[in-house]
This record gives sequence, structure tokens and C-alpha cells, in this order.
Amino acid sequence: MHKVEKIISLLEKEYPSARLALNFNTPLELLVALILAAQCTDERVNQVTKALFKKYSTAGDYAETDIATLEGEIRTTGFFRNKARSIVGSTKGIVERYGGKVPDRLEDLLSLPGVGRKTANILLGNAFDVPAVGVDTHVGRLAGRIGLSKATDPDKIEGDLCQIVPRAKWVRFCHLLQEHGRKVCQARKPLCPTCVIIKLCDYPNKTTEL
Repeated sequence: MHKVEKIISLLEKEYPSARLALNFNTPLELLVALILAAQCTDERVNQVTKALFKKYSTAGDYAETDIATLEGEIRTTGFFRNKARSIVGSTKGIVERYGGKVPDRLEDLLSLPGVGRKTANILLGNAFDVPAVGVDTHVGRLAGRIGLSKATDPDKIEGDLCQIVPRAKWVRFCHLLQEHGRKVCQARKPLCPTCVIIKLCDYPNKTTEL
């Protein structure tokens, strides 16, 4: 059994209910939430989208909105001007090129303004059940710490993980790393003594204090 399969098995037992932390019901809602999540906590995004999703239900709603109004509605997520432009730009593309429906192919998603590989892959995996590895901050950090990738570029980390993680587990693996990253393998001071995969981890500076 490859090291990564042992890691998955242990994390599955530790976090059986691990899931994407962003709240959404449709591919469009997830797309908007992912754009808002850049440099922002999932908790804050969920607070903002609770009202946003009640007001905007279609890609056309976003595409036709007054951008200054949208900026005000998402201001607390930070970088609100860029995010508003990305939301309006991507939804206009969805309306004009894809009949108002969020596309389910990577190439099509990447053609939309404000949508990079991380966003596209997380969207594919969680909204369309398409196997994909979305390298967010948790996944990127833990992949390096554990020793699953020596790369720092998210696209290269994605490639490394796709080679060693079973395809059927790609999306689930990301959920597990995200949960572990939030609860134990935190950025500033990982709680190594409580880590269930400590014996499989290559992190050289394992912390000894809780």
C-alpha cells in the first residue's frame, strides 16, 4: 500500500464527515462562493452568500446587476472590486457562451474571467462529481509538509497528487486535507502530537508542545 493510501485511510477514520466548507446548492452558487473565498475565510463567505444567494438565482442576475451594488454586498470578503468584476465577467461568459449554465468541462471553466485551475477543479469535483484535485491553501501546504510534493506551484502540486492519489479519491482526499489543515496541521503551529498521520509525515520540525 502506497503511503498516501495509508494517509487517506487514517484521515477517513478521523474525519468521516469531512466536506467542502463552503455552502452551496448549485454549480453557480459554488462558483460565486469560490471567487469570494480568495483571501477570505470560508465562514465569512458563508455569511455573505446567505443573503447573496437569495437575491441572485441565475447567471443572468449577476451578469446584469449594477457592479457597485454587488461590490457593497460582498465588501466584507475583501478585494471586493476584483471579486465583483470576476463574478460579473464569469457570469456574462456563462450567459453568452453556455446558455446560462455553468459548464462542466475544465477548458470551458478556465475560459471564464476570474476562474483559475483551483476554482475550476474544486467546482468540477464538488458540483459535478468529476474527479479533480483542487489545490487550495490547505491542500498545498499539507502536500508539502507531509512529503507528497516538493513543488510550490499549485499546478505542479496538482500534478504530483494526481499521480499518487487514486483517481476515485481525488475529491475526497482534498476534503480530508482541508479538514486536517483546519483542525490539526495549522499553518503557524501544527498540533503534531495529536496528529493521526504523524508517523507518515516528513515534516522535519514536528512540534512537541500542544
